Parts: sequence; structure tokens; C-alpha cells
Amino acid sequence: MNRQAAFSSQDQRYQDTLDWIYSWVDFSMKRHVDDKHRFFKLDRMNQLMDLLNHPERRYPCVHVAGTKGKGSTASLVASALRASGYKVGFYTSPHLEDFRERITVNGEMIPEAEVIELADLLKPLTEMVPETTTFELTTALAFEYFAREKVDIAVLEVGLGGRLDATNVVDPLVSVITSISYDHMSVLGNTLTEIAAEKGGIIKPGRPVVVSPQKPESLEALREIAKERHAPLFEVDLEYDYLPLSHSLKEQTFMIKSRLKKVQGRNISTRTPLKLSLPLLGQHQVENAATAVAALDQIRLAGFSITRKSIKTGFRNVHWSARFEILRENPPVVIDSAHNGDSMERLVSTIDEYFPNLPFIMIFGASADKSMKDMLNVILPRSELVIATQSLHPRAATPTELKKFLSEYDIEAITEPTIEEAMAKAISLAGGSKGILVTGSLFIAAGARATWHQVNY
Repeated sequence: MNRQAAFSSQDQRYQDTLDWIYSWVDFSMKRHVDDKHRFFKLDRMNQLMDLLNHPERRYPCVHVAGTKGKGSTASLVASALRASGYKVGFYTSPHLEDFRERITVNGEMIPEAEVIELADLLKPLTEMVPETTTFELTTALAFEYFAREKVDIAVLEVGLGGRLDATNVVDPLVSVITSISYDHMSVLGNTLTEIAAEKGGIIKPGRPVVVSPQKPESLEALREIAKERHAPLFEVDLEYDYLPLSHSLKEQTFMIKSRLKKVQGRNISTRTPLKLSLPLLGQHQVENAATAVAALDQIRLAGFSITRKSIKTGFRNVHWSARFEILRENPPVVIDSAHNGDSMERLVSTIDEYFPNLPFIMIFGASADKSMKDMLNVILPRSELVIATQSLHPRAATPTELKKFLSEYDIEAITEPTIEEAMAKAISLAGGSKGILVTGSLFIAAGARATWHQVNY
């Protein structure tokens, strides 16, 4: 077999493997989730772990849940651990362009050959575990890969909720819960108390839990769970002082200092002020970074060697795409994955901080199961014109559906069938005097990002 044929064979095997993984129950592809009580449980994941001889127990881990900021926070923790010299597994979802983005070791995506081999390992096991889901298979694949790679520690981002999420079979060094707001209400509940109870399901008996600033009802629910499980609770805004110092279109700086001098007789590494720089922009990212620092303090107290220098290096070098990512500075082209009312409020605040008074044309695409009004009520006052479009994701609302929502507002709205056409139209209309903002979902932001890098505008 010649080299080209070998590559073609490998490519086909990899695509066949992805097709197999996606052939199972995949809630991320459904517009509306039903049968939630049937599918959202840990029985199948525990069975898979038993059959694999529990790879998730062969390395310590950090478990991160939350509605917003969990990915940014997890990436900051992983980056600082890498800068500390550790071999770090990082599991996150969804991906932007490549499935393998979900599973990395020291920033390197899992090789295609490993995806194929590990899927082949899982195939016979699924015969013993009926109704396995795509996310459970992906999670099991990640756990087994990290074990084979002998990672020193893994950072795991929850997929949905927490209590019944496939990742919640681990016993972490520390649990982390970022900002909680309304999202996935058909599965998680209709109140912040109910949603927080689901997120707080990752809190483990006796294990420390770090909690970002929360709304009162969310915080009360998390406090109650931590108390019941005798889990030490560290509230970031109560136990740390942190203050933004400066910002540019490239980075922002902030200072953080722990109000605690010691925990269990051991010093906290941030007991004196620590100045950090972030390439992630917006005040909410300072909050996420403070949460990451608090988590790193707990990881250090568990025996890991994490210096102030490694935190600085890790934070400065972190990369997390499609979160207020500036593709062009002047006039600005900004993509952001905001997909609910709360995240839109943070997005507007960041736009006003970096581009005050600048008019924006907005490209908007969203999943059909999201609360459109919650998002549009917040973002439309910052938009001069809206281009409704859709990503390739099965859950995406059509431009026509979006225009119906937009018709209730006093704003000009047009439709374009694809993100490529929407980008071309926005660039034509914006000229050199208006900004372009792409938002509404991670998938629309990812599509715009890919289009920007593929097309020479």
C-alpha cells in the first residue's frame, strides 16, 4: 500500500470512528431534550468504568461545573498546572472545529490513531451497557486516554449540569463551581435553586469546593450541599480580594490576594498580592481567573508544587477561543459564545468597556432551545442592525425563525442562510466605521472564526 493510500485508509477509519461515536444517543444534537429521567443517570457510566477497570481513579483530578465561565476557569487551571511542570489532561466540550480538541494532554490533541484504538476498545463494552450516550463514550475515552498517558492530573469540565453528568464518577482533589444562571432549564430545573442543586451535585464528601460569586439563591443551595457533605467551602469573593488594574485589546491585568493566611496550618500562596495578566478580556474573566487561583491554592495544599511564577506564566499563556475574541482590531470584528441572558449582559459590559459608543452590526445565530428574548433584550440596544443566520449544528434555529423573534423589536433585521454569507454581508455593510459582533451560540462563533481564517477579506 502506498503512502497516499495509507493516509486515505487512516482518514476513513477515523471518520468511521467519529460516525460510530455520534451514532449513539447525543443530546447535544437534539433541539429539545425529552426522556430526561430515562437518560440522565450515572448507571451506564459506572458500568463502563467497571468494565475499563476504573481509569478515572488512576490520577487526581479537578472537576469544574457552572453555567458560564467553567471552560475559561478550567483552561486557566490546566495552563497553570502545565507551567508548573505537570503532565496535564484536559477534557472539555463542545469542540470548535475538531472533535479531538475535547481531549488534550499538555495542550496536544489526542491523535486520531488513539481515538480509533480506544473506540475499538469501547465497542464490545457497549453491548453490555445498553443505551450508552455519545457524551458517555467520549468521557470514557478521555478517562482511558489520560490513564494510558499517565497524566499527573486531569482537569475535567462538566458537560451538562453536574449531578448526573458523565464526568461525575470522579472523586476530585477539588470541585469548582463557576457562575450559575438560567440555561438548559428543561433538564436542570426552572429556578436558580434547582439549577444550583444540579451543579452542586459535583461536591464530594470531605473534598474542598471553590465557588465563584453567585446570586443569593444559588449560593444558599451550594452552601447547604457543602454543609451536608462536610465539604470545605471557599467562596471566592469572601476569601479573596481581586481588582482589575489595566486593560488593552491584547490583555488585561489584575491583582489578587487571599484573605486567608493558612488553611489546615499551611500557607496560602496568594497571601501577599499577586499581579497577573490575562489574554482573556472582560471583567467576568477576572472573576474566572480569581476562581482559578482559588482552585490552584487548594490543589497546592493537596501536595502539588505550584509557584506564583507558574501561575503567572500559565495565565499569561492561556488560550481559549471564541470568548470575546477579537479577530480584527480596527474596525473591530468580535466573536463571543454568549448564549443566555446572563452571558449577554457580560458581553455588553465588555463591549462598552473596550468599544464605547462604537456602532455594531450583529450577526446572530442561536440554538432553537434557548430563550431568545432573554438574549435579545440585552444585546439589541448595542446593535444597529442584525443579520440572522445559522450554524451547521442540528439544534440551530433557522434565520426565518430568528427573524420572527426580531420582528418584535424596533431594529432592522435581515437574513442570510449561512455564516459565510452573513460574514460577507456584515463586512460590506460595516465598511471602515462600524464594528461587527458575532454571537448567540458557541457554534455560530466557531463558524465565524473558521470563516474568518479561511477567507481573505
